[in-house]
Amino acid sequence: MEKMNQISRERLRWQCRRGMLELELFLNDFLEYDYDDLSERKKALFVDLLDIIDPVLFDYLMGKDEPDDYGLRDIVQTVRNAARQRLRNPI
Repeated sequence: MEKMNQISRERLRWQCRRGMLELELFLNDFLEYDYDDLSERKKALFVDLLDIIDPVLFDYLMGKDEPDDYGLRDIVQTVRNAARQRLRNPI
């Protein structure tokens, strides 16, 4: 099971690599500091979030737009809140 988790973690880390540095930082920080505390449902939503193209995902995370899907809207808000929390309380 641990090996499977490591493979999944590496796959997620790879999917967090983006053409936009700001987006990559958002996603990698979330993966590093917050992902493990998510419910299985939210982990699945985070994986779905990674399938969204960069410009759209960036607009979601910057609050310029919202996903139509309630689940995606929920995980976007979770990622945004985690980033805000880290800015207030740097690790």
